[in-house]
This record gives sequence, C-alpha cells and structure tokens, in this order.
Amino acid sequence: MAEDTTTVAAEPAVETKAAPKATAAASKGAGNYFYALGRRKSATARVRLSVGGKGVILVNEKPADEYFADSKYLLSKLNQPFVALAQENTYTITTHVSGGGHDGQIEAIRLGISKALALLNGDLKSTLKRADLLGRDSREKERKKFGLKGARKQRQFTKR
Repeated sequence: MAEDTTTVAAEPAVETKAAPKATAAASKGAGNYFYALGRRKSATARVRLSVGGKGVILVNEKPADEYFADSKYLLSKLNQPFVALAQENTYTITTHVSGGGHDGQIEAIRLGISKALALLNGDLKSTLKRADLLGRDSREKERKKFGLKGARKQRQFTKR
C-alpha cells in the first residue's frame, strides 16, 4: 500500500511542471501582438509589437515624436532594430515606459522591440545579436555607502 501512495504522489508533480510551460509559450504571442520587456538603468519598458502596422510608435499613449521631442538622435536610436533588419514602417509598437531619463527609456524601448522581433521570427535573432541590439546594458548607478559622501568619495584627509 505504501508503494501505491508514492506513485500517485509522483504523477501530479510531473503534470504541474508541464502545465506552466505551455501557458508561458502561449502568452508570449497571444492575440495579434508580441510582448517583450526591456530595461536600462532604472527605466523599464513594456513593449507590444503588432504585426501589419503602419510604423506608428506610441510611447505612453503619445506618438514617439511628441514624447521624445527633445532630439532627433534619440528617435534614430529607437528605429535601430528596424534599420538593422530593413523593415521600417511594417509594425505598430505600443510601449509603456517608467523610470529613468529619456536616454535610458529609449534604450529600454529599443531592447524591448528587439526582443519582440526575435520572438516574432527566430531567424531574425542572429541579425539582431550581431547588431548588438539583444544585449542588456546592466550598468546602474552605484549606491551611496554609509560614512562616505557618495558611492566612493571620502572625506578629505588632513595629515596635520
């Protein structure tokens, strides 16, 4: 009887492990858009890439031209994944960005777009990787330490 109990207990554990993998794969391309997350410094971007769009990029429900009106250079960084693949104006992108400054937000969106394109078509992954668009830049601001004036700056030493 003890043997029957152990075999019954082992079977549900195997079934529960298989179930989350199927739901995770289905949710990545659910509907007619692909979702990806991009991060840079303290900025986080949630990106939805819709297939068959007109090349419109919405950032926090505003056009990217309006949201990043400060410089054209930032907008050119936003289009780098499409330029690398020669697929400009073929997808509609909706993003929600929070935290950081404009430069960090742009790089977070760019990473999210690249990840979503790699999900869309696995063949594009190698091209995006060669263009250095799939790697996360993990550099963040170092925290201030106790007893110091900053992260590493110490008080001035006086010998006499």
